Amino acid sequence: MRCLLLACLLLGSFPSFALDRFQVEGYSLRNGLQILLKPGAERGHVAIRLVVGVGIDDFNCAEKELPHLLEHLLFSGIDASGEGGLEERMQALGGEWNAYTSNADTTFVIEAPAKNQRKVLDLLLALLTQTRFDDNAINAAKQVVEREDGGHYTHLQRWLDRQDLGHTASKQLAVELGLKCSERAEVEQLTREQLEKVRKDWYAPNNMTLIVVGDLDRLLPAYLERTYGTLVPIEPGNHLPLPQIQASAAHERVLMRGFLGGGAKLHWLVPEPVLEDQHDQTFDLLKDYLDWALYRQLRLAHSLSYGPWAEREVFGGVGFMSLNADLERDDVDEALAVLDDLKAQLLKDGLNAETFNRLKQAAIARQAWAVQGNSALADYYWSALGDYDNGRFTNPTKELQAVSLAEANKAMRELLLQPGYVRIEKPLLSYDQLMWAIVGWVGVLVLALAGWQIYRRR
Repeated sequence: MRCLLLACLLLGSFPSFALDRFQVEGYSLRNGLQILLKPGAERGHVAIRLVVGVGIDDFNCAEKELPHLLEHLLFSGIDASGEGGLEERMQALGGEWNAYTSNADTTFVIEAPAKNQRKVLDLLLALLTQTRFDDNAINAAKQVVEREDGGHYTHLQRWLDRQDLGHTASKQLAVELGLKCSERAEVEQLTREQLEKVRKDWYAPNNMTLIVVGDLDRLLPAYLERTYGTLVPIEPGNHLPLPQIQASAAHERVLMRGFLGGGAKLHWLVPEPVLEDQHDQTFDLLKDYLDWALYRQLRLAHSLSYGPWAEREVFGGVGFMSLNADLERDDVDEALAVLDDLKAQLLKDGLNAETFNRLKQAAIARQAWAVQGNSALADYYWSALGDYDNGRFTNPTKELQAVSLAEANKAMRELLLQPGYVRIEKPLLSYDQLMWAIVGWVGVLVLALAGWQIYRRR
């Protein structure tokens, strides 16, 4: 195995091999740790990503900050020098590191000089295995997480969330449908025992993937087997099932955003139907088409919105397509009428073949420059781990090419035939409404004073 890996790394010096970003040397250590190694075009640098298969979606509403808190806590120090000493050691190696917790995973991100890649990986391994938790470190990490989430979660903020005033339109819809927690998860009540349990249940080599891209050390495979290969595998925890739509929501709602203003945001959100083949590529192309159609209608034809946009989002186990526009609040009704006309025209005539093919070719062309450099390549592998099989990542160019106009039309009709959910975000009052309210109150006050004077004279 080592000879094979060494040969692959040597072949990486040839441009034709290195430039094929979809061909990646991947293998598993005996303890289950998955390794992905890719020689990069940039010399003297490596990009390292350690992906741990635990994220926010693996916990209930009250405990969702556990993996995020643990991520911060692991940087609190591996010896008496504490967090500062740990950072000084990374600085001495010329590297930079950070970590991110998403819905699906927790990932440690490192950029480092190629000459120190094994020393940097030593430090990462020490962080995973030697960090000890104490109350001071836990409290400090809680303060950091709380600040990242927007500061202390006050009773007022909690009340606003309960009154549908604290979320964006799409997140508020997700709350209504039972796809998202209604209140922000807090860290204050989380305990050391819970944190230790998360590390014990999830931070195992057979629940991790190590990605290294760049100027690879020729002895790197042997080093990884000797060091990371000593991590003890366990049976990882069970992933919670992703929530599905559990409740109904009103077709149309107006959400108050602020007290005073002349603007508004219009959102039409629809759950994406599940397609048998090429689901993501088909809806990516459909998003591009709808994005262009909104631009043509709301900006160029009717001058209602400068930058309307289409967007794809996922909440729990449900994907949503949304059509959105920034508007003047007096133009909301007209924009809704334009949106209805656009949907009716698409359902009647289908997608324009010339426009669809042009946007499809543009999406394919973007793949040529979409991923540039070691760091971008490592991030791409991180985001596409589910598409890796037998030494290759799926080539999105081929998948985009495989999407036909007929398939896109079928997806479009299944999407637009749904009533969806209209959400209008706007302030409580416009400037004109405030002015007339002031005039009204002044008028009432004048009448009251006049009536009082008349009463006194009588």
